[in-house]
Amino acid sequence: MNQPAENQSPGTVSLAQSSPTVGTFRERDGALEWSGRQETLRIEPWGPDAVRVRARLGGPLVEDLPGALLDTPPESSSCVKAGETSGQLTVGALTVEVDSEGQIRFLRTEDRGELLAEQRAHFWWPGPRLYTPVGGGRHRLEQRFAAYDDEKLYGLGQHQHGRLDQKGLVVDLVQRNAEVSVPVLSSSRGYTLLWNNPAIGRVELAGNGTRWVADAARQIDYWITAGSPADGQRRYSAVTGRTPMLPAWAAGFWQCKLRYRTQDELLAVAREYKRRGLPISAIVCDFFHWTHLGEWRFDPAEWPDPAAMVRELDALGITLVVSVWPSVSPLSENHRPMEQNGHLIGTEYGPVAHADWPDKGVASTVQVAFYDATHPGAREFVWSRIKENYLDPYGISAFWLDACEPELKPGFQENLRYWAGPGLEVGNCYPAENSRAFYEGLRASGRDEVITLNRSAWAGSQRYGAAVWSGDIGTDFPTLRRQIAAGLNTSMSGIPWWNTDIGGFHGGDPDDPAYREVMVRWFQFGALSPVMRLHGFRDPGTPLGPEMTGGPNEVWSYGPEAGAILERYLRLRERLRPYVLDVMRQAHEEGLPVMRPLFLEFPGDAAAWSVDDAYLFGPDLLVAPVLDAGARARDVHLPAGATWTDAWTGAVYEGGGVVTVDAPLERIPLFLRDGASLPVAG
Repeated sequence: MNQPAENQSPGTVSLAQSSPTVGTFRERDGALEWSGRQETLRIEPWGPDAVRVRARLGGPLVEDLPGALLDTPPESSSCVKAGETSGQLTVGALTVEVDSEGQIRFLRTEDRGELLAEQRAHFWWPGPRLYTPVGGGRHRLEQRFAAYDDEKLYGLGQHQHGRLDQKGLVVDLVQRNAEVSVPVLSSSRGYTLLWNNPAIGRVELAGNGTRWVADAARQIDYWITAGSPADGQRRYSAVTGRTPMLPAWAAGFWQCKLRYRTQDELLAVAREYKRRGLPISAIVCDFFHWTHLGEWRFDPAEWPDPAAMVRELDALGITLVVSVWPSVSPLSENHRPMEQNGHLIGTEYGPVAHADWPDKGVASTVQVAFYDATHPGAREFVWSRIKENYLDPYGISAFWLDACEPELKPGFQENLRYWAGPGLEVGNCYPAENSRAFYEGLRASGRDEVITLNRSAWAGSQRYGAAVWSGDIGTDFPTLRRQIAAGLNTSMSGIPWWNTDIGGFHGGDPDDPAYREVMVRWFQFGALSPVMRLHGFRDPGTPLGPEMTGGPNEVWSYGPEAGAILERYLRLRERLRPYVLDVMRQAHEEGLPVMRPLFLEFPGDAAAWSVDDAYLFGPDLLVAPVLDAGARARDVHLPAGATWTDAWTGAVYEGGGVVTVDAPLERIPLFLRDGASLPVAG
């Protein structure tokens, strides 16, 4: 671990002795409660070494608000002390102290070193928790904590700022294409914190304090645990739900492009992979395969015999993945009944339409709505269409949940009305509820293996079998570099199934030598990602609409030299599949990520906390992608505490320093930990 600050945090004032008692303490059902100035604060055990903190102004706590925590926490033992002027709750390695004014400090039980403490905004007013009324019984909530100069912070889902350590940043808590909000942070000081609130807001990780903000909500709610980042991942996944076991087929290579327009196009690509003897596990049928948006079925003009297509793919050992959007066109047969039954996202002002989008049968765009994934009836209705049109007739059970932020244009959450509450209060949980519809539907249909590919996620999405990809990103080396931090922070947010569009999404000319180099380096990284999936809207593209498609995007599309390298990494991925599945089982059983920052395995190596261009793929393989055009060597930090073997050359290095290794175009630097035996070189 980094050296944590042992002293009381700056700005933290103990008022237990310096001012009269303003609140009262009591123990209730194993929880510590403080009440004062019309505020109720409850701190209760929520799993080993962890507590849940809730606070509300003007009334008792609300018990049934949307959140990420499972209803029942893991068992734990605790000790509560409720005194006249202070209270204390101890749960294993975590001790919580509350002073007479309801101000909280989180301590390591072992030595009472401070992990985190609330911080007042001002000595007079406001305190560390601020409630500003916004109407309807809701408040703009602020929760303030002290800042620590030596602290490093990781998680918060997936963002494109390129930073692994997010200390010093302001991060919006909102869902956008390529920006996935998962409000959990792991600290180098030895704690992990979940902001258990799906409200739109932000978190400010400033030098003079940390502030979590919810623009409209009814109460403060967060969960915190003590321990190393690895312990934090185990504890966090235990209270929000662990990922299922990855289906074995999903550990292989996924072929995809924007887009195969017809059944014949898709099958021709699948057959060509097999003719060339190349490994392939899945192929994707992308958007506009439908009759209309929101009818969730194949257009027979372009997909005349899905049953025959699936049979042939099955015989080839290839799983078909089908794109499903949450959008509902007014031309869809489902729009009217869904609107009448309250299954569409509503608005406070104006019609239900939320985005303009092309659809079949019209020359211009139409105003599409979105189904309300927070509504149990809406989830059941959408799943009934999926089951009737994909699962039952063809056995299709793998789905790509695109645009599931949802992709509103413009994204005025203030105007949205969900079944679960106003947009500002609940908007961030939409992608998790969307993946829930498919998870619960598949399980109810007797399918034990579940995976969906999602463009967005929220805390707890992993328990519904959600794999996340990094959205519609660019196609250059700077973008590739940013994906390392994006993937690692997603992994530190409890979501182990993550990937990118290999090669990026927006553009890329397969005939351009410069882009071919990008593709080679990205493909190498993709082969050592949790999910390996080739996708993109390659040049020359066509305009957005039902007839659109991009240029070729198969491994043979990039010329003989690059193609040979891509084939080499297809075969490497295939050789590593048993190892990938072993690591996936760790994610399923322990909650540990697949793609790991170096400090997760080596917290005692101070330099490992700052490495943002390399990672561990499982416990035994260090991956150092080449992230610059023209680079044919790179520096790699090898963590202290292990011996590292170059997987290509066999050279052995003692950890604890930086080595410079060759990286010709055909080679991504890979290192094996402590003599691990993996079939990297064949």
